[in-house]
Amino acid sequence: MARQAIFEGTIYDENDNLLATAVVGGEAQYVFDDDGFHRHIDAEIIDRQVLAFFLEQLQQNRDIAVQQALQMLGSDDLMTKAAVDSSLRNITMDQILAQGVPTQAREMLAMMGFRVVVNMHGEVLRMDQPSVEGDEDGE
Repeated sequence: MARQAIFEGTIYDENDNLLATAVVGGEAQYVFDDDGFHRHIDAEIIDRQVLAFFLEQLQQNRDIAVQQALQMLGSDDLMTKAAVDSSLRNITMDQILAQGVPTQAREMLAMMGFRVVVNMHGEVLRMDQPSVEGDEDGE
């Protein structure tokens, strides 16, 4: 069970209301306001759905991610590339859930327009992602 809501600040209901978060019994919850009745949804249920999407995207674009990581590190030697590639290949959802996501990363996602819309059962209905400039047709 999750101790923190990984995507706090980016989860919305179908009416564009930001879901609050709470901790109940030591477990993180997203709070869905259903006409005044606060439904608590285990944060891990929603977070796992969003993370599954991110991890799938990461695996599909691993070569690009490795190159970007090497650029950020300022190193492109063979050993660094192998280490970064191995790290990206072996990352698991459970590792991310246990470690969490830095607050700054969450805030940056929210500022860029990343939003997850869920229903009262915690099912992800859609994810609104910021578009890449010049990528209007999905190429």
